[in-house]
Amino acid sequence: MALSVQEREQFLAEPHIGALAVAWAPDRAPLTVPIWYQYTPGGELWINTGPDSRKGKAIKAAGRFSLMVQRTEPTVRYVSVEGPVTRIEPGGRERTTEMAARYLPPDQVEGYVEYELTQLGEHVAVFMRPEHWLSADLSPAPSGEG
Repeated sequence: MALSVQEREQFLAEPHIGALAVAWAPDRAPLTVPIWYQYTPGGELWINTGPDSRKGKAIKAAGRFSLMVQRTEPTVRYVSVEGPVTRIEPGGRERTTEMAARYLPPDQVEGYVEYELTQLGEHVAVFMRPEHWLSADLSPAPSGEG
């Protein structure tokens, strides 16, 4: 069953690992990679990436990307969004901290932030406006219904 607008936006706002997909070569399937992301219902979705990474270059060239998130418990549920890049902004400590705090236990956030800033190089925040949505909860109907 498809999710309502509120259900799909709330699900996307939860800290799932996303599968980002973006066109990157005419003779190849889309580049698909796991990624952390940030989203607030009704707003833009954003990711951190290196501006010269394969996905960073592909996103800039394509001008759009898609992201799919899923879970298997307590029911099988997924949300997929696709849309245009609305802006690319410099990364930095504040954005890295926000993203790390979304996914890591509090005692690991500062260590990760230091690692990203000192070892992984420059990052940019890529913002996308969700334009097309696919979603479903594949749980069986409760007994007695149907």
